[in-house]
Amino acid sequence: MKNIFEKEITNDVINRINNLSATSKPTWGKMSVSQMLAHCVVTYEMVFTDKFPKPNAFTRWILKMIVKNIVVSEKPFAKNGKTASQFVISDAREFEAEKKTLVNYVIKTQELGETYFEGKDSNSFGKLTAVEWNNSFYKHLDHHLTQFGV
Repeated sequence: MKNIFEKEITNDVINRINNLSATSKPTWGKMSVSQMLAHCVVTYEMVFTDKFPKPNAFTRWILKMIVKNIVVSEKPFAKNGKTASQFVISDAREFEAEKKTLVNYVIKTQELGETYFEGKDSNSFGKLTAVEWNNSFYKHLDHHLTQFGV
């Protein structure tokens, strides 16, 4: 798995994002490109904002037992997989605004680095290693950028 904490990989991801246009079409799935960018932003909002509260203890336990390995492993996501309700973007979004927000979060994540994320608490899964954070960040971005052909 590529390491999103490395500047070279971050720059590659940002270049891929910058290769999108407001008219980019998915090769699978139903989201528009603007919705996809907003969908990817949710991951970072869960880390850097209080927009999404932690689930209760029971739900968090279920997420750790069933979902965590899907998200933090190196195994690629399946096409058209189910997503948590917080990640569903059904309204129209402004392409340039979502792109700018996502790029800024990708840069912030890289600049904070692996040390910041080692043992950092996830809303859904509890404490994660820097490798698990990397896998969740990079795999999710790669999945959706591939979905849109970049």
